[in-house]
Amino acid sequence: MFKTILFLFLSINTLNAQAQKISEQEKQIVTDTIQKKDDTHDFKFKHLIIPTVLIGYGIIGIESDQLKLFNTEIKEEVNEDIDEKISIDDFSQYAPALSVYGLNTLGIKGKHNFKDRTIILGTSYILMSTSVVSLKSITKVERPDGSGFNSFPSGHTATAFAGAEFLWQEYKDVSIWYGISGYIIATGTGAFRIYNDKHWLTDVVAGAGIGILSTKVAYWINPWVQEKIFKSKEKNSASVILPFYNGKQFGIGFARIF
Repeated sequence: MFKTILFLFLSINTLNAQAQKISEQEKQIVTDTIQKKDDTHDFKFKHLIIPTVLIGYGIIGIESDQLKLFNTEIKEEVNEDIDEKISIDDFSQYAPALSVYGLNTLGIKGKHNFKDRTIILGTSYILMSTSVVSLKSITKVERPDGSGFNSFPSGHTATAFAGAEFLWQEYKDVSIWYGISGYIIATGTGAFRIYNDKHWLTDVVAGAGIGILSTKVAYWINPWVQEKIFKSKEKNSASVILPFYNGKQFGIGFARIF
């Protein structure tokens, strides 16, 4: 009788330990899933480096005689080889962003649904266009072809790179080649702005930085935008912002609890 009771006691403890282990594994899976799903909303200082350097290069180029000379040399080199201007950049600037919706239509799912990604893209475009228009009105840099004093920064390039970063964030976990193709198109757009004698190199570089940064910020502030502007109709839900450490770097994660 004693052995039977002991056996049952040990069996119950074993099952309880296994249940706890499974429970912990399930919790870890849920945690990993949330972090993986929402990593685009995590602010990291290192993500500021590239766009800041690009924007800084463009701003320094406004007054730097050396960079101005470099701009002029590129303009003269390009003008020598131009036979006919190609206005493909008027359309290619939108290609990366539209690709996100095209891929989703084909059944290749990105990170966000139609509503959420549209809010993110809209936020990015608002940030980007406000920055571009403000800088154009402040700097009043003359265009290479002399057609106006609104050269800095390149709006076409900013739009293209905002879309390229959008495509990257939505599909980098599906295939990095989607994101790479977006950046190739964006780079081509900037090159055609120089080719068509509409922008200096510094305009294009700064525009690229503004576009990338605008989309990154749009992802970072999206939880706040969703909460404050596009309030969820779901009841009995709560949103939390939690710091996390993955063993290499600190970050901030967003989660919604129902």
